[in-house]
Amino acid sequence: MIAHNIILLILAALFGLFMTWSVGANDLANIMSTALGSKAISARQAFILAIIFEVAGALLGGSHVARTVQHGIINISALHCPPEIIVYGMLAVLLSSATWMALASFIGMPVSITNAIIGALVGFGLLILGVDAVHWRQVSYIAISWIACPIIAASLAYFLFFSMQRLIFNADSPEKSARNYAPIYLFLVGFILAEMTVIKILMHFGYHIHLILNLIIGVVSGVMLILITMPYFKKLKSKGDALHQQFAHIEKIFSLLMMFTACAMIYAHGSNDIATSVGPIAAIISLLHSGHSHLNGGLILSILALGSCGVLFGFVTYGKKVIATVGSGITVLTPSRAYCATIAAALTVVVSTSIGIPVSATQTLVGGIVGVGLARGIGALDLRVVRSIFASWLITVPIVAVFAVVYFNIIKSLFSI
Repeated sequence: MIAHNIILLILAALFGLFMTWSVGANDLANIMSTALGSKAISARQAFILAIIFEVAGALLGGSHVARTVQHGIINISALHCPPEIIVYGMLAVLLSSATWMALASFIGMPVSITNAIIGALVGFGLLILGVDAVHWRQVSYIAISWIACPIIAASLAYFLFFSMQRLIFNADSPEKSARNYAPIYLFLVGFILAEMTVIKILMHFGYHIHLILNLIIGVVSGVMLILITMPYFKKLKSKGDALHQQFAHIEKIFSLLMMFTACAMIYAHGSNDIATSVGPIAAIISLLHSGHSHLNGGLILSILALGSCGVLFGFVTYGKKVIATVGSGITVLTPSRAYCATIAAALTVVVSTSIGIPVSATQTLVGGIVGVGLARGIGALDLRVVRSIFASWLITVPIVAVFAVVYFNIIKSLFSI
């Protein structure tokens, strides 16, 4: 029995490593694509930011979502079956999700780890354990978020870029207008960063902030960021009065803003998508350890930390194709356009994560990019790429569900020999 459990733990570690590597190669690459595709930051800066904010997001904001995936999709406690069946199922979920994510990365398509994990869990729960094994209400909330969140992100990005065009780029003196209106966009960055970091950190240590105080902290953070950065912006001068020179100067300003918004989105990814990907690993370890699906907080944090390492490795080794598709394939991105798409996606994700709904950072960011493209006119979008991405989202759930059932039967047969 001990040897049997050790083998299962080794398989969980190997499949989990494959899973987190594929998340880095696809999901994190997608998150970094706006900053890299717009050339707002360098590859070295992207890696440093990924290390800091991906790990911080996973450790300080991921426990809630990890628990949702761990025992919020399948009603494990109500099932009358041996724990080994659930373990085989979680192994199948990991392997099926990782397989699909790796295949998608190979062809450069950004797919959602949230869709993959939830689809595999539902496929396993429905076809192997029965209809009653699935928490359908929780699944319905998540499914609604898959549709609503990209639309919300696209709408926010559209509004942001439309306002930017009207207030800055179409003004008689774009550079002067940028100085006047930059504090508004700085405030948004400071507010969202506070909501995603300061508030999450306080909640992690047991301080539950009242909504009013929460908003006050966000407002104060936004104002502080304005006071800190505006002197730097005022020192920046364009090389001439020509429009293209003024536009180049404005893009320098938004390059710095894009760096801040990239930090926000990486943190959101760490707190949501890494947590989603390690949920099945947590379930396997807890079932083998004690026979039930609950796991103490310290062990969940350890799993989240190891998951972060796997994600970073996948991003560095195999993220280029997805970065190319999202960063330049959907529409041409500049730092200002990338800022609008990323800040809209970050705002959408942080609200969903705060209530424990595993929303897809991939889908929200693509939605934000599409929104920016639409603000410039439908011709600014490569509709062929957009259709391919949407198609990959639609087929993700049924494909991983089938994979999960096939892998489950293979794993079960191997351990029944």
